[in-house]
Amino acid sequence: MDGAKNMSDNYWGYSVKAWHGTTTVGLVIKDYVVLAADKRATAGFLIASRSVKKIVKVTDYAAMTISGLVADAQALADVVREEARYYEMNTGKRLSIYGMATLLANVLSSSKYFPYIVQLIIGGYDTAPRLYAIDPYGGVTEEKMTASGSGSPVALGVLERGYSEDLDLEGAVKLASEAVRSAILRDAATGDGIDVTIIGHKTYQERFIPFRAS
Repeated sequence: MDGAKNMSDNYWGYSVKAWHGTTTVGLVIKDYVVLAADKRATAGFLIASRSVKKIVKVTDYAAMTISGLVADAQALADVVREEARYYEMNTGKRLSIYGMATLLANVLSSSKYFPYIVQLIIGGYDTAPRLYAIDPYGGVTEEKMTASGSGSPVALGVLERGYSEDLDLEGAVKLASEAVRSAILRDAATGDGIDVTIIGHKTYQERFIPFRAS
């Protein structure tokens, strides 16, 4: 995302080359959450990787997408994964998706002076499919559809045009992948195929969709 790019290129007076640039999307339909993301990471004008996994499994019923600095996002994914495991061990209950979003928001909010340069989407199924967008400073909003990263303006336009809560699963997967594909065509920091994750009641499925320009 642009904000992450500006902050990471000149971070507290130090010039750094950090991996960033991405497009991730999420949407909710009746029984599922669908997440999608491209696989490219950039460092300035360099394509640093063509195989980054930007949808991180948190539990068997939740995942988060990452945009911004890869290292920061991976560290936050580790935090929420272990806290969810610890909560379940102590209570015998699963941590809700809102609980995970709140945990991440609290970490980000408490780190404003030394911020994590990330924008996150977390989604999953607890008692119903749920999706939350989390900004770099800890703001949380529950969404039916959302996008993050440098290609998000393009992706959001596709989602706005095609989204309905009445979409079937394959229609939702097609819409999410088309939103990322459109961003690949217009955003140089997005590319190299599309990962899709589907989460429902007792369902956690991952797919890869190769990029085709036409």
